[in-house]
Amino acid sequence: MATSSSIAVRELPLFPLPEVVLFPGRPLPLHIFEFRYRMMMNTILDSDRRFGVLMWDPNRREAAPVGCCAEIIQHQRLPDDRLKIWTMGQQRFRVLDYVREKPYYVGLVEWIEDRPPEQDLHRLAADVEELLRDVVRLSAKLMDREIELPEDIPSLPTELSYWVAGNLYGVASEQQTLLEMQDTATRLERESEILTTTRNHLAARTVLKDTFNPS
Repeated sequence: MATSSSIAVRELPLFPLPEVVLFPGRPLPLHIFEFRYRMMMNTILDSDRRFGVLMWDPNRREAAPVGCCAEIIQHQRLPDDRLKIWTMGQQRFRVLDYVREKPYYVGLVEWIEDRPPEQDLHRLAADVEELLRDVVRLSAKLMDREIELPEDIPSLPTELSYWVAGNLYGVASEQQTLLEMQDTATRLERESEILTTTRNHLAARTVLKDTFNPS
């Protein structure tokens, strides 16, 4: 029986971006100004409005092997044919080969999905969400400002794991590792570790703040 990743293979225009990892269900606004990528976006807008986003490593001068398909939801043309586009992450893919590199990258890709879970992940997902709320609460206290999570945080484990991963900042390599995982439980467990470390760090800073700046 064919796996979900081998059902569909297609050519996809690819947009490598330094330190950017897109996840399914997450928005990505872009300002397109390079001539080759203006060409790419104009071609995409005349077809199915979809292209692949890959994290680019400037040190190795290569793109990651796994990325996420972006769909153009809205666009605005600016002077000199520059574009502002608003995209939404769709399914993930793995690059099998590069069809061409000029004027822009086009790859032969296969779609990938998480494997079906072997156990109920709702408890694990709830724990991750609770850790997230702790991190936000402590961050708000440290910064003396109100910070609220949006009301539409996904409740389903896989979608929540993408949401959390997509909202990690300054850790693109960690995000790329999470993107490449094909097991929701493993992704949630790693996010639990990250959020626990962050929560403990923030809690310690909060204690210091309360000690030296008592109300």
